[in-house]
Amino acid sequence: MSGGEVAGILVAVFWAILVSFLAVALARLAQTLRATTKLVADVTEQAVPLLADASAAVRSAQTQIDRVDAIASDVQEVTSNASALSTTVASTFGGPLVKVAAFGYGVRRALGRKEVPAKPSRRTVIVGRTLPSARRGKRKKD
Repeated sequence: MSGGEVAGILVAVFWAILVSFLAVALARLAQTLRATTKLVADVTEQAVPLLADASAAVRSAQTQIDRVDAIASDVQEVTSNASALSTTVASTFGGPLVKVAAFGYGVRRALGRKEVPAKPSRRTVIVGRTLPSARRGKRKKD
C-alpha cells in the first residue's frame, strides 16, 4: 500500500466517524423535538381549561365589584341624608333647647339666691402699713 492509499483510507474512516456522530446528534435532536412537541401539546391541553377558569373568575370578580360599587353609592347617599337630618334637627331644636336651658339656669340661680350680708374685709395694720387679709398669716418673723 502506498501513502496515498493510506491517506485515502484515513480520510474515509474520518468521514465515516464524522457522519456517525452527526447521525447520532440528529437522532437525539429529533428525539428532543418530539419530546418538546409532546410537552407543548400537554401544556396547551392544561392551559386552555385554566384560562377558561381564570376568565370566569375575572367575570365573577367584576360582578362583585359592581355590587360593592352599588352598595358604596347607597351608603354615601344614606350618609348624606343622615347629615342633612342631623343639621335639620340641630337647627330646629338646638337653638330653642339652649334658650330653655339658659332660662332654667337663670331661674334656679334667682330662686336659690339668699340675702347674705357682705362681710367687711378685715385688714391688719402693721406700723403704718395695711396688708390685705389674704397675706395676714404669711408674715416673716425676725
